[in-house]
Amino acid sequence: MHRLPSVNLILFLITLLTTLIAGTLQQGINPLEDPLSLWRGIPFSFTLMMILGAHEFGHYFMSKRHNIVATLPYFIPAPSFIGTFGAFIKMKSPIMDRSTLLDVGAAGPLAGMIIAVPVLFVGLILSETAPETGTGGINLGASVFFSLLNWLARGVMPEDTNLILHPIAFSGWIGLLVTCMNLLPVGQLDGGHVAYAILGSRHRILARAILVLLIVLGITGWSGWLVWAVILLFMRLDHPPLVHEWIPLDKKRKIIGWITLALFVMTFTPVPFR
Repeated sequence: MHRLPSVNLILFLITLLTTLIAGTLQQGINPLEDPLSLWRGIPFSFTLMMILGAHEFGHYFMSKRHNIVATLPYFIPAPSFIGTFGAFIKMKSPIMDRSTLLDVGAAGPLAGMIIAVPVLFVGLILSETAPETGTGGINLGASVFFSLLNWLARGVMPEDTNLILHPIAFSGWIGLLVTCMNLLPVGQLDGGHVAYAILGSRHRILARAILVLLIVLGITGWSGWLVWAVILLFMRLDHPPLVHEWIPLDKKRKIIGWITLALFVMTFTPVPFR
């Protein structure tokens, strides 16, 4: 019999609670003062948990397909304005070749985007606009992908107009940002797996170029990129070699790999928060 993964379940429930609290606070309501108002956080919490869950289960099921021993997702609760630091799975078997590496690395971001795109599109339709005042609130940056989806959902917006995101749209925006950060083509991030599967040892040049880019953007734009640069240095920029390094990728996987890296470019937001 399989043992009930109690740690995974407890972390999931705590993260569900913290994202519900975050979603309620975003509505200007303190759930600690009015616990019955916690349901107001459902639109944000449930859609964000769906996006994170799809991402991690994408990795999980692809790992199972390749006979890699992997844990169920661990969700990470956090006392932040989104209520979580994301989620992860642990792979306990070595990845043998580039095909397996690409399949597992790309499966998470692509699965997450399958949920994030319709969530964001619906959320954008539900969002409201207001005249630009220049005061209050947090200004969110826009990636190429977000701008395109916003144009499809709402058409061309006047320059002096603010888009006030619905909680569902905000969870979709977070989904794009999480996808982008995971797809940084460095080390053992999802993007690092994909880049190494395609480029092999040449990925080292790309990884260092990305590090320089993050440092520059951290100094000139959003300081959070400097934090990411430090984290990536501690995690190591280079991807470890595979067991069967010499086995090449087939054409179909190369196409999937390049599409996945293009998704990183499309979702990259130089200044996520202002």
